[in-house]
Amino acid sequence: MSSADGRSEGGAEGAPPEQLALIREGVRQAKAPKAKPRTWRGAALAKELPVARVLVDKGVLHLDRYFDYAVPEELDAEAQPGVRVRVRFGAGRHRVRDGRREGGGLIDGFLVERRAESDYAGPLAALAQVVSPEPVLGPELLGLARAVADRYAGSLADVLQLAVPPRNARAEAKPSPAPLPAPAAPPAESWARYTHGAAFVESLARGGSPRAVWNALPGPEWADELARAVGATLASGRGALVVVPDGRTVSRVDAALTALLGEGRHAVLTAEAGPEKRYREWLAVRRGSVRAVVGTRAAMFAPVRDLGLVVLWDDGDGSHSEPHAPQPHAREVLLLRAAHDKCGFLLGSWSCTVEAAQLVESGWAAPLVAARDQVRACAPLIRTVGDGDLARDEAARAARLPTPAWQAVREGLRHGPVLVQVPRRGYVPRMACAQCRAPARCRHCAGPLEARDADALRCTWCGRDEAAWHCPECGGFRLRAQVVGARRTAEELGRAFPAVPVRTSGREQVLDTVPGTPALVVSTPGAEPVAEGGYAAALLLDGWAMLSRPDLRAGEEALRRWIGASALVRGQGAGGTVVVVAEPTLRPVQALVRWDPVGHAVRELAERAELGFPPVSRMAAVSGTPDALAGFLAVVELPGDAEVLGPVPLPVTDAGRPRRVGAPPPGERWERALVRVPPGSGAALAAALKAAQAARMARGGSEPVRIRIDPPDIG
Repeated sequence: MSSADGRSEGGAEGAPPEQLALIREGVRQAKAPKAKPRTWRGAALAKELPVARVLVDKGVLHLDRYFDYAVPEELDAEAQPGVRVRVRFGAGRHRVRDGRREGGGLIDGFLVERRAESDYAGPLAALAQVVSPEPVLGPELLGLARAVADRYAGSLADVLQLAVPPRNARAEAKPSPAPLPAPAAPPAESWARYTHGAAFVESLARGGSPRAVWNALPGPEWADELARAVGATLASGRGALVVVPDGRTVSRVDAALTALLGEGRHAVLTAEAGPEKRYREWLAVRRGSVRAVVGTRAAMFAPVRDLGLVVLWDDGDGSHSEPHAPQPHAREVLLLRAAHDKCGFLLGSWSCTVEAAQLVESGWAAPLVAARDQVRACAPLIRTVGDGDLARDEAARAARLPTPAWQAVREGLRHGPVLVQVPRRGYVPRMACAQCRAPARCRHCAGPLEARDADALRCTWCGRDEAAWHCPECGGFRLRAQVVGARRTAEELGRAFPAVPVRTSGREQVLDTVPGTPALVVSTPGAEPVAEGGYAAALLLDGWAMLSRPDLRAGEEALRRWIGASALVRGQGAGGTVVVVAEPTLRPVQALVRWDPVGHAVRELAERAELGFPPVSRMAAVSGTPDALAGFLAVVELPGDAEVLGPVPLPVTDAGRPRRVGAPPPGERWERALVRVPPGSGAALAAALKAAQAARMARGGSEPVRIRIDPPDIG
């Protein structure tokens, strides 16, 4: 302390008087007060454009707007549009000093714009810090994020959390490689198998922007075909973006792109890469060093320069639906990008969703399909085993494997591996009545019964044993396995074919590839590994369990899963055979036998149009406690053509059980209402729900109300 305080100049630390005198002299000679970190009290402002418009990272709807801050002169050079900043947020009017608002907690944000004046008449707080001079938020990405937020009734800050990866200082400090020159346009090759397929690739190479829904032929060629579409886009001097469901699919597309174009022409964006590598790849795309991107769901926001083509593979996969707010779907985001950037669009899959069929029917996209003779040459032979066949089959009554399935396995193992798809992982089977298939439930608590061994049934809710069960629906006493897990199926097949190795692929361990030697591969849907040379045969077990799900998309999803597994089997000419255990008269089974997913989707679309179901109509799900939901519906100003369905109670989530995304908290009783509007009113519905939710949050509503636009599961 100084002598001006009336104390010894030595101070507590014994500093010499000469040193303190030098410090006081330096303070007197200072021309301007030194800026204090994060307060900038008394610091001069930037001479040009002294106002920064900032998007603060507060994902609440009533704060979904920009806030103005003053730009200190020392931050003038770094505070450019698109950089990450830190600001003080929450200081009231009473915390003003020397005409500058001070106080409030530090919060992250993005500098959106520099302005000469502010629309706010009061005093402005100063930017606290420029976190990094790297501009990560360009105008194209900002416009896309705003469009996604408006469509899904969410906040811009929430969308940017999905779009911009967290900063990594080491990755940011490394320069990105110099961009490579545009490659030569690749030949169409196997695209010639499709009607107008070669013309699609040639249009991309000439700089065109064709839009197509691609029904890919079965087999492994789809990855190379996708790579050729990307290569043709790069040859025109533009960028390309490919979004696929999972890391295994990314690896296949990555290998195809590398084989066709070489190293350094595309970036891979997946969560498995780790934060540093993923951010380094993202920066290379942002800086223009790389023009092509392949990745999983989060890559839908990748800032590709001069975007010429967006590709989505297998849009029916649930992985494309983002679980975090505002829960956008990759298909809708890429549709927004294609419309905004006026670029090409390719929606590809072995199957076909109703949304894809709607794009073709509306004329927005053209179909890319192969002739029927090409389909018959590439697809395997499909055989069905229905209830009538099972009733006449002695082997099926004694075991789970019907005689046609057993014969197909035996014949297939002579030539290569055999795939067995089981719609459930695990070991313990759920039970149902063998006669009417009503689920077997506990007499005490109505919980589902499981068979843990050959003699006893046990309730999975209360744990009580059930020794004298009978069906309350038909009076039957015989039981059958409702769904048998993959591990138990593998055990049963291992006993039936003791000399054959058995491999499993599921949630605990997902195999990427398997050798082309004879083996049994038991897999859950979506986890099927690729066999070298293709599978010789495939069994699709318990098809009725997939078709009986209480969901609007049950048939579409079952067909997608079956076709996804059957596409890995060798063609009919090479002896490939698929046996599906399901009633052959059902529409999805017939579509599989004919290998006609497009026809199935077109018929589904026509039925939904008659009933007013999505995607023909736009729908939103609003859920919460009964009181909170009723209060919300009472104040929201819905469009005049809106229809409210419900509310209905949601299943109560038991404590300790896995909780689905969007499900109520454990033990709480929630209700859900569906709000439906006709085509053309979707934007008005989203705006009305967003405004009501913002007003409710501004008033400090304690009980949560959740809103989801276009819910994937409406029952």
